[in-house]
This record gives sequence, C-alpha cells and structure tokens, in this order.
Amino acid sequence: MKQLAPDLKREIQRIMRDDRGRLLSALIRSLGDFELAEDALSDATERALIHWGRNGLPSRPDGWLLQVARRAAIDRIRKRKRHAARAPDLTLLMQEDEAARAMDAPDIPDERLRLIFTCCHPALEEKTRVALTLRTVGGLTTREIARAFLDTEVAMGQRLSRAKTKIAGSGIPYAVPERPDWDQRLNSVLTVIYLIFNEGWTAGAGTEPIRGTLCDEAIWLTRLMTRLAPDEAEIEGLLALMLLSHGRRSARYDALGTFLPLDAQDRTLWDRPMIDEGLAFLDMAVARRLPGPFQLQAAINALHVQAETAEATDWPQILLLYDRLAALAPSPVVDLNRAVALAEAGALDRARRHLDALARDLDRYQPFHAARADLARRAGDRPMAIAAYDRAIGLTTSAADRAWLLQKRNAL
Repeated sequence: MKQLAPDLKREIQRIMRDDRGRLLSALIRSLGDFELAEDALSDATERALIHWGRNGLPSRPDGWLLQVARRAAIDRIRKRKRHAARAPDLTLLMQEDEAARAMDAPDIPDERLRLIFTCCHPALEEKTRVALTLRTVGGLTTREIARAFLDTEVAMGQRLSRAKTKIAGSGIPYAVPERPDWDQRLNSVLTVIYLIFNEGWTAGAGTEPIRGTLCDEAIWLTRLMTRLAPDEAEIEGLLALMLLSHGRRSARYDALGTFLPLDAQDRTLWDRPMIDEGLAFLDMAVARRLPGPFQLQAAINALHVQAETAEATDWPQILLLYDRLAALAPSPVVDLNRAVALAEAGALDRARRHLDALARDLDRYQPFHAARADLARRAGDRPMAIAAYDRAIGLTTSAADRAWLLQKRNAL
C-alpha cells in the first residue's frame, strides 16, 4: 500500500474516530453480535485505508464504511462452519446491503441510545456495563477504559470479552426499555455518557487537547435523554454539568497547547450562552428537589463559572457541596477533589493528610499526584513536590498535560 498523504491520513483517522460509535451501533443492530460487528468494522477500516489512499475520500465516507462493513460481515458469516444457523441474519443483512447499494448516500440509523441501554442491562455488573459502553459507543480503546477505572489493560480486556459473550448467549434484547423499566439502568447510562464526555474533555491520549466530538456526542445523547424522560432531575443535572464544563473549553489551553488550570484561564473566552444554558438546566433539576451526584457536581461547577475571578470563588460553599457528594456517592476521586477544596478553603495541612490517606487507592491516578505535588509546593515541601510531579508526569498520556506538569516541576 502506498503511503498516505498526511492530510488524508489525518482525515481518515478523524472519520474513523468520530463515526465509529454510530457505525458500530448500526452494525450491532443488524447483526445482533458485538464481536462480528467489531470485526466487520475493522475489516472495513483496513479496506478504507487502501481504497481511499488510491482513490481519495468518497462523498459519504461513513456510508462507504457501513456498506463495506456489511459486506465483510456477510463474508464472515458465510465462512462460519455453522453459518446455516444464522441464515435469517444473513438474508436480512444481504437485503439491507442491496438497499444501501441502491442509494447514492445511504443514511446511517442512529442506534447509539439503544446500544447504551443494551450495554447497561442489569444482567451485567455495573463496572462491566460502563466499560462495554465506553468501548462500543464511545470508541475508547481498552487501554483508555482501563485508565478510567484505574485498572490494568489485560484485566479490562478480559472483562469486555466476557461481557460480549454473556450478551450473545443470554438473549439480552437490543432495545430501549419502556419508561417504567429505566430505573435499573439509568444510573449506568448516565455514568457512561459522562465518562464519554470526560474522555473527550480530558483527551487522555495523544496530542489533541480536547476530543470535541466525544463531548458533543455525550451532550447530544443527554439532550435526547431529557426528551425521553423530561421529569428526571439527574438527567438535567448531567446535561448542566457537561454544558458548564464545555463552556470553558476555549480557555483550557494556551496557544502552544499547554493545559491551563481554572485559576489561570481567561474568563472572557468562556462560552457564556452555553454556560447560561447549563445554569438553566441546573435550576430546573434543583427545583425538583431530588438531589443526586450529577446535580451536586453541576452545582460545584456553577460556583466556579459564576465567580468573576478565581480569587472570588466561594470555596467554603464548594467544600460543603463536596461533603454532600461524598455522603451521597463516596469514592476516592470525590475525596481527592474534596481535599483540594479543603486546601483552597484554607486548611492546607488537613488537606495534605487527607491526600496521604488516599495514596494507595489513587496511586495510578495522575490527577492525584498532580494535586499532591501542588499542595506540597504550597507547603514548601520541595522534595515531596518534585517526587509527586515526577510520578504525575510518568502517568500522563496527554501531551498538553505533560507540558503543564513539566512547567510546574521546572519552576520549583
């Protein structure tokens, strides 16, 4: 295969990254088989690299990928020793492929919400639900998912494989459940949507500071959820949280792509209409008087964006909200954020002791070591600050975050 031009290669990578969740969900809908859908899409991706490298991009790259993936699935089904047992699927798939060929620009049905609810079926344990959805809908790699769960890549790969096998063998329906049956899955669905957003927001790997498509996809999915369930305070709280965060995206990195923490951001660059919309959704959620973790996180973000300057931030109120969040949804990460708020509220020594107590649980979590370094720096503990910065840098996969951490370390 001839070498791709850099611009074409970047565009192909963008298409495959941005459209993967939509394409995969459409294939799973047709095939009813996670593994077959992933294999077929992988086949189509390999063929795209060859075909597009020779002939340029088609007018509808996503439609091209879906058609080729369907044909690849047909080929794989035919090769199976027991393919006769799947004859109905094969017939249907061939009919869909013939219909798609007859159209110049085939539409791709958006099955992502259906796929999320399937992945979040109560037959799967909570961690598995979230991990599988991040892989299939969010398009995250096994390594990225493992990092999100503070897990090893091997263990996460085994978990994902078992989940796909269980879905295939247990007859879990590929459907959005009726409204009365949402309660068993809603928390998992909202959690996974937020993790998709967070992966885009933090851009865990590579040189791109923010993977905006993941953020936009998570916001789009949550807007859809608000229409399906307009009375759910936590859905409104999640949408508020994401809008309040994403409204600050233009100020999070400098011209060189280096990360800028909240207190160093130019607040005139914030997207005020998006922030105002987030505040409005938070008001709607709070008015329902059914507090939940996403509403509390949105309220914390609201206090940040409503402060005219970093110095005007109401840290005592933020600390109280973290106290409520820790009581409602305890986790080491919540405890970490609470410790940072405690330091900002003036209790630096207590905050450092709280971080020390979290060292075992969060040893592989980069933000923990970055926070520990910053608090050690403030306390004048230079050796501890250097060691913590070195550990944070070693755990960082984002070029933008690494540049910021190096700046902080080198300034000691």
